[in-house]
Amino acid sequence: MSRILNLISIQLRKDFSACGGIPRLPARTICCTARKHGEEGDAASALGKRWKDTADTVIIGGGCVGASLAYHLAKGGVKDVVLLEKSELTAGSTWHAAGLTTYYHPGINLKKVHFDSIKLYETLEAETGQAVGFHQPGSVRIASTAARVDEMKYQMTRTHWHVTPQYFIGPEKVHELFPLLNIDKVLAGLYTPGDGHIDPYSLTMALAAGARMYGAQIYNPAPVTGLDPTADGKWDVQTPHGTIRANRIVNTAGFWAREVGQMIGFQHPTIPVHHQYVVTATVPEVKALKKELAVIRDLEGSYYLRQERDGLLFGPYEKMEKMVLQDSWVRDGVPPGFGKELFESDLDRIMEHVEMAMDMVPVLKKADIINVVSGPITYTPDLLPMVGPHQGFRNYWTAIGFGYGVIHAGGIGKFLSDWIRNGEPPYDLIECDPNRYGKWTDVPFMCAKARESYGFNNVVGYPKEERFGGRPTSRTSGVYELLKDKCSMGFHAGWEQPHWFYKPGDDTGYKPSFRRTNWFGPVGRECRLVMEKVGVIDLTPFGKFIVKGKDSLKLLDRLFANTLPKVGQTNISHMLTPAGRVFAEVTITQLTPGEFLLVTGSGSELHDLRWMEAEAAEGRYDVDIRNVTDDVGVLGIAGPNSRKVLQKLTDEDMSDGGFKFLHCRNIQLAGVPVRAIRISYTGELGWELYMDQKNLAAVYQAMMAAGKDEGIDNFGTYAMASLRLEKGFRGWGAEMNCDTNPLEAGLDYFIKLNKPADFIGKAALQEIKAKGLKRKLSYLSVRTDDVDPEGNETIWFNGKVVGNTTSGAYSYSSQQSLAFGYLPLELCSVGQQVEVELLGKKNPATVIQEPLVLTEPTRTRLAKKGKAKA
Repeated sequence: MSRILNLISIQLRKDFSACGGIPRLPARTICCTARKHGEEGDAASALGKRWKDTADTVIIGGGCVGASLAYHLAKGGVKDVVLLEKSELTAGSTWHAAGLTTYYHPGINLKKVHFDSIKLYETLEAETGQAVGFHQPGSVRIASTAARVDEMKYQMTRTHWHVTPQYFIGPEKVHELFPLLNIDKVLAGLYTPGDGHIDPYSLTMALAAGARMYGAQIYNPAPVTGLDPTADGKWDVQTPHGTIRANRIVNTAGFWAREVGQMIGFQHPTIPVHHQYVVTATVPEVKALKKELAVIRDLEGSYYLRQERDGLLFGPYEKMEKMVLQDSWVRDGVPPGFGKELFESDLDRIMEHVEMAMDMVPVLKKADIINVVSGPITYTPDLLPMVGPHQGFRNYWTAIGFGYGVIHAGGIGKFLSDWIRNGEPPYDLIECDPNRYGKWTDVPFMCAKARESYGFNNVVGYPKEERFGGRPTSRTSGVYELLKDKCSMGFHAGWEQPHWFYKPGDDTGYKPSFRRTNWFGPVGRECRLVMEKVGVIDLTPFGKFIVKGKDSLKLLDRLFANTLPKVGQTNISHMLTPAGRVFAEVTITQLTPGEFLLVTGSGSELHDLRWMEAEAAEGRYDVDIRNVTDDVGVLGIAGPNSRKVLQKLTDEDMSDGGFKFLHCRNIQLAGVPVRAIRISYTGELGWELYMDQKNLAAVYQAMMAAGKDEGIDNFGTYAMASLRLEKGFRGWGAEMNCDTNPLEAGLDYFIKLNKPADFIGKAALQEIKAKGLKRKLSYLSVRTDDVDPEGNETIWFNGKVVGNTTSGAYSYSSQQSLAFGYLPLELCSVGQQVEVELLGKKNPATVIQEPLVLTEPTRTRLAKKGKAKA
């Protein structure tokens, strides 16, 4: 056995070095039992400064995230910023972190967070005079399989249109950056200059010094003992030293965040996970190097490895069946006094990864271990943090659930500070919205997903990824049991929703790929079904709200840029930010005078509800907003034969003249009360049918029986996505979001700048229109083979990056790949040639006239005009 397996001595010191920042405590048994830090004494001696009883913003938790927010708010000019830390700054997860920093993130918007963090860390020492121990040797993600090579090419096209430098490199360059590597298994690498590592303790102290320098107050020890909301939207924050009245509070409490939330009735889905990393003594081969090694991430081995002084530090992510959750803290709370303690290390759990690391970096076989750090880090079910204002209470914000708090801290502090100061997020970051979770996020689900997310930390990141841990949740539609064995399900805000359906002979199941895979043919079959016959889709995951009351029209006129529909009619409307960007797209139906049904996408349910509730409270509107998402089931029926099917089940006149497009009516369908709206996101003749969830299965079965002669069958969301793109329909979260304004997105038809109401964003849009646009959404035909665009790919022209796609799909009607993408105005003309990068290849693309396929209402209208002329 190698020395790295035999010579294990845990000698951890409590001090930190700016050169490395690895925590060490006196030699002893390290466990999760609580340890007291001494008596606090009276408030004056404990705090050593005057107590403030009012504040603009109170930040709860003094790790690197909380300190960053205090720094950014104070530097941004916010007066009366107070940070409360229960024991010591960095206590919790920050002090023992490995401190890795990287520009890389597989998502799109979090790249901006990483970029802002690193740019801050590069200058923080000079600004504050506090050393931060920032090393930037770069990093390399190693590909040792063909799928990993594809993944890197996939990520390259999603990075070229961002400011971050990133390079796809061969084995020789990988070896140059990390000469101690066994290069035999290395096929390629993803190299990011400027990556590295920082001392988390020194970073936090520098942020705290900067916060104080700009006027923030930091109190510790100052545990929060109670939170009381006031009638005017403020908060009374209780501590042993007194109460602070705050305009807003921000929960940045790390693995105590769940307990802080419980003070006001929230059960935040955060759970501590045991993470271990190992530090070696001096390695002669490392000491002999003339420059610092790049950080490597061996994706197949599922570990990171970096230089630590003259030795090495490596940290694995063990498989889900071996990793450990500290689930007792979810049940019983964090032990009192726990803050700068560690867990008992367990090398047996990570030996598989240790052996893979020794194979990839052979000098590890002779290295001595001097430190094994096993500490708690916080996970959410999907591994992303919860950042922003939380629905349910006014002016309660969170910045919690950081599995990678050090690299997120700087950028998230800036993001939240900008949002708090300006009244809207500086860019779209809905994937981190705390409101993506709901009551369905129970403890069993949270534990299953955290285990899965940790164990799958370095799995290949495919497009259209699905993870199945903890599913299904309590949130299943009335037809789930009827459909679950017939299709490939997708996960949408806790719901199971069919992506595509199986037929005999199909290659079934979830089989992800960077190229066309087993669902490609069946989705084409479903598109033809809707275009030629009739299909049914479960749309229950839509977010659904009833808004009514004396001021309902006033509120909605203020919130939405479109005019409100008349009673019995429907339209598509948009909520904008004060800067004129698209916050949400909502379908609005006026059911009775002053009573409205609002329908939004599944991922936007509580995101949109929070925005509406905040405006209603701020403007003191007399309205009732009720979330009926879980109570109301929805079926969509679409296709040329859809009218025939429904007419068999109702006495209502479903003809074109009797039931017009974008009209709503209460009908009896197969003896069940149904609210029918003539609309379909496929662009074909269709209806959305809203009913009590318990009646969904009966209505579905009645429609399938009635439509047998019309060729009725099921279709899923993949087919709907292809059909909507053919029709030129924009999608919220893709073509429009908080990074875009509605004019550049081509939503002019829905924006009524001349309506009397002063809707949110109106003045900003008028200014944008007066100045003129710099880019516009364009419709692209892409010449490709077995790889289709999906969105966020780089668009090139004459060797330069000029834009990015927003969504893409294969058009089965026209047998070509389509994409929407943003281009500068000079490249938006029909016929313009550009290139769309897909898996490392620049594919010819042409700007075409939209839509490729006319919607059914347009076809019907043109046919009537043609007959009239004849």
